[in-house]
Amino acid sequence: MDDEVVATSSELPLPEGFLHFLNQNGLDPSIYVASHSTPRYIRLKPGCVAQLPEIEAEIKCKLNEVSWLPNFYYLPPEVRIASTKAYQDGKIYGIDAASGAAVVALDISQGDHVLDLCAAPGAKLCMILDLLGCSGSVTGVDVARHRLAASRTMLQKYALGDPCRLFVADGTTFSLIPVRVELNSKSCNAEMEENLEIYKEWTPRRPWKERKRMAKAMENIDSMMSKQIQDPELIFYGRHSGLVGLSKHDVFRTLDDVEILQFGYDKVLVDAECTHDGSIKHIQKFEQWGWTTLSRRVLDAERTDALTVLQLKLLTNGFRLLKAGGCLVYSTCSLTVAQNEDIVEQFLSRHASADMAFLGVQVHHQELMHWFSAWPEALSYSHHAIFAELLEIEAAKNWPVGKQEYQRLYD
Repeated sequence: MDDEVVATSSELPLPEGFLHFLNQNGLDPSIYVASHSTPRYIRLKPGCVAQLPEIEAEIKCKLNEVSWLPNFYYLPPEVRIASTKAYQDGKIYGIDAASGAAVVALDISQGDHVLDLCAAPGAKLCMILDLLGCSGSVTGVDVARHRLAASRTMLQKYALGDPCRLFVADGTTFSLIPVRVELNSKSCNAEMEENLEIYKEWTPRRPWKERKRMAKAMENIDSMMSKQIQDPELIFYGRHSGLVGLSKHDVFRTLDDVEILQFGYDKVLVDAECTHDGSIKHIQKFEQWGWTTLSRRVLDAERTDALTVLQLKLLTNGFRLLKAGGCLVYSTCSLTVAQNEDIVEQFLSRHASADMAFLGVQVHHQELMHWFSAWPEALSYSHHAIFAELLEIEAAKNWPVGKQEYQRLYD
């Protein structure tokens, strides 16, 4: 990986407030020195390797393989790919190496039901779907509708959306489980079934009469079920997502924690909202946005406190939605202990039955990711406890990282 770092073209002038922030968090400002020479990363869609020479000829640049991330390549930061045929045809897409590492850490297998709890803008979602193949499902959730709509566009562009569904929802309270055959056999009562609207194959725009009929049916269902909270908004579902032919009642039903242990997600990714101080390219943008914007988004103590509360809630809810034997990955692109180790420690302190070690991994070019993997297990049908255990990430053995010793947070 040493050959990925090219000579420094300029230094990023960091403001005094940010330097103080780095000092408070024990971070070395020199990691931002090569900000203008950090390479950009792309992922080549599986099956397109034979077209690599053609792609290189079009962008007039050699794509250098990232040895520790399958199908990832790096190129100089000034190279633009948006206007290339390869990009427009969906053969390549931009995604940070650290984001790719978080997805790899999930160790996705065919048939898995995967939840991406902070899915927008969609690059990780695409990679998850690529790895999943033709079986299983992916549920993408994000609180920002316009950003999730961009994810939907990506899925359609790369023809990856068939096993996927997207919900605009609060990730801290989202409670819908994956569609499973064994669960759908438990149908609602006959009286309610007569009033249910069945999901047909998704289209970007349904005919007006159908949309009106659907809206009326949904009002009737909401009234019948006396819902106390607003449903997540379903903005996309693929033909193999399991939704076609189901009713809204089937899709939006919620289960108790014991049932989730049986029918929840096999894998959950919580790539939480953070201050992004660990992303060199993100910090570099403040040169154009203005350093006062950085003070508001990164350095403001009130915002940072709100973010850590949000991160803990996302982690807690993601863990709750795991099935027995499931695996969760928590990641941020912050370098601060407050948004990583401290979040995990708080999670453990609030789950007396949890026992977890913590592993911190610093990815090349200062994209810091923190992971833990966990299993929930039912002790009995009527009562259960959650046990969390660290999984060593097999793929990480080949990563160019500074690896901390395993740290036992609780005896």
